[in-house]
Amino acid sequence: MLDALGIDTSDPSTSLETLMRGAVPASILADPSATSIIPPAATEAEALAELRAFASHNRVNRSMIGLGYYGTLTPSVIQRNVLENPSWYTAYTPYQPEISQGRLEALINFQTMVADLTGLSTANASMLDESTAVAEGMLLARRASKAKSAAFVVDAGAFPQTKALLSTRAAALGIELVERDLAGGEALPEELFGVFVQYPAASGLVWDPSAVIDAAHVAGGLAVVAADLLALTLISSPGSLGADVAVGTTQRFGVPMGFGGPHAGYMAVRQGLERQLPGRLVGVSVDADGKPAYRLSLQTREQHIRREKATSNICTAQVLLAVMAAMYAVYHGPDGLRQIAGDVASKASLLRSRLVEAGVDVVHDAFFDTLTVRAADASDLVARAHDELGILLHLAGEDTIAISVDETTTSAELDAVTSLFGAEISAFGPLRDEACSALPQELMRADEYLTHPVFHVHHSETAMMRYLKSLADRDYALDRGMIPLGSCTMKLNAATEMASITWPEFAQIHPFAPESDVGGYLDMIDQLESWLAEVTGYDAVSLQPNAGSQGELAGLLAIRGYHLANGDEHRTVCLIPSSAHGTNAASAVLAGMKVVVVACDELGNVDLEDLRAKIAAHADEIAALMITYPSTHGVYEHDVVEITTAVHDAGGQVYVDGANLNALLGYARFGDLGGDVSHLNLHKTFAIPHGGGGPGIGPVAAKAHLAPHLPSHPLAQRRTYAGGYEFTGGPVSAAPYGSAGILPISWSYVRMMGADGLRDATAAAVLSANYIAARLRDHYPVLYTGENDRVAHECILDLRPLKEATGITVDDVAKRLIDYGFHAPTMSFPVPGTLMVEPTESEDLGEIDRFIEAMIMIKSEADAVASGRWPADDNPLVHAPHTAVSLIAGEWSHAYTREDAAYPVHSLVAGKYWPPVRRIDQAYGDRNLVCACPPVEAFA
Repeated sequence: MLDALGIDTSDPSTSLETLMRGAVPASILADPSATSIIPPAATEAEALAELRAFASHNRVNRSMIGLGYYGTLTPSVIQRNVLENPSWYTAYTPYQPEISQGRLEALINFQTMVADLTGLSTANASMLDESTAVAEGMLLARRASKAKSAAFVVDAGAFPQTKALLSTRAAALGIELVERDLAGGEALPEELFGVFVQYPAASGLVWDPSAVIDAAHVAGGLAVVAADLLALTLISSPGSLGADVAVGTTQRFGVPMGFGGPHAGYMAVRQGLERQLPGRLVGVSVDADGKPAYRLSLQTREQHIRREKATSNICTAQVLLAVMAAMYAVYHGPDGLRQIAGDVASKASLLRSRLVEAGVDVVHDAFFDTLTVRAADASDLVARAHDELGILLHLAGEDTIAISVDETTTSAELDAVTSLFGAEISAFGPLRDEACSALPQELMRADEYLTHPVFHVHHSETAMMRYLKSLADRDYALDRGMIPLGSCTMKLNAATEMASITWPEFAQIHPFAPESDVGGYLDMIDQLESWLAEVTGYDAVSLQPNAGSQGELAGLLAIRGYHLANGDEHRTVCLIPSSAHGTNAASAVLAGMKVVVVACDELGNVDLEDLRAKIAAHADEIAALMITYPSTHGVYEHDVVEITTAVHDAGGQVYVDGANLNALLGYARFGDLGGDVSHLNLHKTFAIPHGGGGPGIGPVAAKAHLAPHLPSHPLAQRRTYAGGYEFTGGPVSAAPYGSAGILPISWSYVRMMGADGLRDATAAAVLSANYIAARLRDHYPVLYTGENDRVAHECILDLRPLKEATGITVDDVAKRLIDYGFHAPTMSFPVPGTLMVEPTESEDLGEIDRFIEAMIMIKSEADAVASGRWPADDNPLVHAPHTAVSLIAGEWSHAYTREDAAYPVHSLVAGKYWPPVRRIDQAYGDRNLVCACPPVEAFA
């Protein structure tokens, strides 16, 4: 590979270093001899042993805290065949739908499940968690309401973490939060744009919010209801009560608590609000044969298209967890879910009966799974439950305790709680004797749900296993081959890194468990924060943001907080290069900033002259510059220090987007090149799998002066973080440490690589990208290069000359790559008509050469079209991809042969991947929006 780049390989110990020193500007190179706090690389066995030590310092008590997090039983068939299956967890976002039909069908199941249970017409493909979903619901209401009021009413019965997060999000946008005891009959203000109801309430109360919803509509607002999906199998749906938007979490549908995540939040809307939905929406279209096929719908809402006018900054979802939740519903079916919910309601009802008999003051008579009781010695009782019984209760107030039961709660645990309050222990008897007796009869659900056959035919383990296998077989993931997506870093997610996430000591921990129960988690988190701070050149790190978009928002809110603390309320302008990720602009708007675009020059770098002009035009208003390094164009910008200095001189802060850190780690640090704050994509550089489009983690790292403004949390187990910093910013995620359940993956990655390994990985990634650029340069122009004609960890192949010469488009090339057994690189970003290729360090030379061969062959096929050998409208590129059925059905009348279509290279004869559908008609799907399971007849 180095030979192809013309680098002297006579001394193997220096040849890679020669490449990196020729690519990375000398002004930002870090000293490779500097000492590191990261220990030398551990073996797999050693890393697992250390994780076992962390796990041993976590105490797995029975949680009865509730507050949106519950014990749940993950069916083994789902754990083994989804969560632990690389066919599911190594897949990417389904931007190439023809090779994503399996996970798209799973997400259609998820959307159907959510829409049916909430009683609303359309659900999206998941949200990040419940609290952020509520915040997105608030923003949707503001967009869709015609009311001029800035007031949004918040239910006093909402979860505390949701109230805190709403406060964070509202403050930056000038939204006035008005708290009301809605269940208690407190009146709404005369003017509002929306109202938020928790159903059931955090206290456990089940009440009818329909009058409140009607009043909100009269005032011109929209109603957002956060609903417990399991409860909705028994009680009236939000849609039937008049809600416009329903939000919540699907955690209790088979997804472990994991100290806060990852879990799939959800959002559903009434008819007419579909185009206001944030996040991803899976829909049904047709392929070239007119057969039904799934794809992402209404992508014109997406950040990379609408930028600061996007409906949200969320560019990901929680796909892997949404698949688990959907399959939980598929496996149990409506009857099974109803039985689980009935058992939960019975446990709560029977517990209340025993407590009332003992003279305990139970606050509510109507509830689903949570009781609130009054006790003068409430804190003592909570402490005794923990210390003596190993049961976690929630201290809801000075004299109130909340007790939540779930599907995992046993009779023995109910006995223990009964005895704690001095009640006589007696046999609880059949758990369904009093099922639903505590639910208001007028709210009992009467309509059917989950009626589609998919929720009725996979109830045996055999059937479920085969269904999951059939879906996985329709997809292309890293277990099949390279996914060379630029800007996405689809690298190895090593099995050892994944091993610990299902250990009970990590998986079965409630995010609000007491500090004494989570010492192992906190120690691991502290260590990971320190490591990430070191490798990025920052002073403090918050692991709370549970997606890159949330990390961006957290970093910008820290900048906002810093300026406000200094009395600089007028600093609201955020400079963003035209090449930036679309989430940058959307995040800036959500942080209350005004976006000013900075031009890029012909080499793809920030235009310094335009930057200086924009700084001069907004001299006293500059809040921040957001810049990606290496640039979104895949090059190391030589003038980055000059850029950051210019912003600092103007009084602004520099936000360095960490999306491309895989090209920098070990060789340069964001903090050293002028960055004040960055988010890091742990699902890119630090090996957390993409999971088909989530989970992700986007921690935010900052210099000391911004550290106080990083996200805090009202229910966090500690107030200080690695380095002794105390964070005082508002929360950006529902849980104190975000998706903590998968942090062991990134901890393991760093631990097994060591500082030297991280540096070696960067060099290997840069080598792979430059090798591809060198081998393909004679066939496709490489659009941007940096010093010494080098690229960073990705290269952009310009296909516009190919289209001009042959008529073959970037879409044709992307779809033809499927026939060669590849996932296409990133299409038309950041430049239309291009492919951005990122091979990462994980791919070996054979796979990289296979990709290069495919691209060279495709160029020759396009040339055959230009020469007239194949007609422009009948060649293997414009008809790609080819399914097995398309090759054998009917007479073959094309100008090219079946072998040209299916086996353009001999190596495909063994192990051929067959796409399940032909090219999908994207426009048809948007014109005919269907976002739920189509009837079985559609596939006949």
